[in-house]
Amino acid sequence: MSYATLSPLPRPIRKVGAPLAAIIACGTVAALILILLTAVNPVGTTIGFGLSTLAMVVVLLCYLWLDRWEPEPPRLLIFAFLWGASVAIVVSVVLELLVESVVNSGHSETSFFTVAVAAPVIEEAAKGLFLLLMLTGVRRNELNSLTDCLVYAGVTAVGFAWIEDIFYIANSETLASSLVTAAMRLIMAPFAHPLFTTFTGIGVYFALQQRHTWGKVGCIALGFVGAVVMHALWNGSALVSPGAYFGLYLVWMMPVFFLAIVLAVRSRKREQAVVAQKLPGMVAAGLVTPAETAWLGSIKARKQVVSAARGFGGKPAASGVKNFAHQVIELAFVRDRIDRGFGDPRVFALQQQEVDGVVAARAAAGPALHWLNGYQLPRP
Repeated sequence: MSYATLSPLPRPIRKVGAPLAAIIACGTVAALILILLTAVNPVGTTIGFGLSTLAMVVVLLCYLWLDRWEPEPPRLLIFAFLWGASVAIVVSVVLELLVESVVNSGHSETSFFTVAVAAPVIEEAAKGLFLLLMLTGVRRNELNSLTDCLVYAGVTAVGFAWIEDIFYIANSETLASSLVTAAMRLIMAPFAHPLFTTFTGIGVYFALQQRHTWGKVGCIALGFVGAVVMHALWNGSALVSPGAYFGLYLVWMMPVFFLAIVLAVRSRKREQAVVAQKLPGMVAAGLVTPAETAWLGSIKARKQVVSAARGFGGKPAASGVKNFAHQVIELAFVRDRIDRGFGDPRVFALQQQEVDGVVAARAAAGPALHWLNGYQLPRP
């Protein structure tokens, strides 16, 4: 294992692949949707906005907790949420209305086909498009693990569910029915949309492990089919009968949700193992010291060290140490990609960029890191 090194020079800000114009555009569309809903039903929309926002904040906090080991760029997470709340919503509504006009022309009630077949295909495709976008440009560099794919899939779906839940709650005829709808969607199934799109995220992750184009396409297609099937079973059971809905919820959805949690937690543990495996090589290359490996491989120890650095040199020292740890972790994942046989000129160039980042971060946090070499971590 070898790491090329350069002298510590100021490092340019990482481009995270989330153009500010795109974020503003998506945010504007989401705001216009809320304004339109408010104009039609101000009371219902206000109730839906408050309850849906509260529930989705809880779901988002769960994803941020999952993302603690290698936090994703905030701008990309914001872009993912707003994509779900704008592009995915608009595309889904337009296409579902078109399908309904063809399938159920002349009838007022929405057809079973639209709800149980067309809607799952369209909505999962609209949400999944963001994951395909993540495979392009510098955004691809952020997909280092299954956890990353799950986080982007989940955050996109949370944005979609946020607007959709507001719509359904606001569309109820009475306050009582609004509260019943809120209970069904926000208490029983706040993770429904994220769970569906999780399958697409898993497909994207396995696609990243493939060397051939058809292998990549096949993995993404299988993941998408899984998302559509889960979504179709959920929608279809709700139309069949209350017994079918609650039966599917208990016998199928809850076990799959539990397995998804287990998969996510195991994926984050693997992230920790990857970093631990790469630290000895970084020590040999002179990028980190043996003393620093004691806390770079643990979230709990990292928090303790950042807190200690804050006591030593205030907020700048804490930020410097935190940034150094983040750069080391980014380098570890790039190195892991190379060691697994996925090195190419682009990846090797990225490795050099990350090495430069570690060197620059060490220079910026030098006094605090020097002091921390003599710091004793509290015993667990």
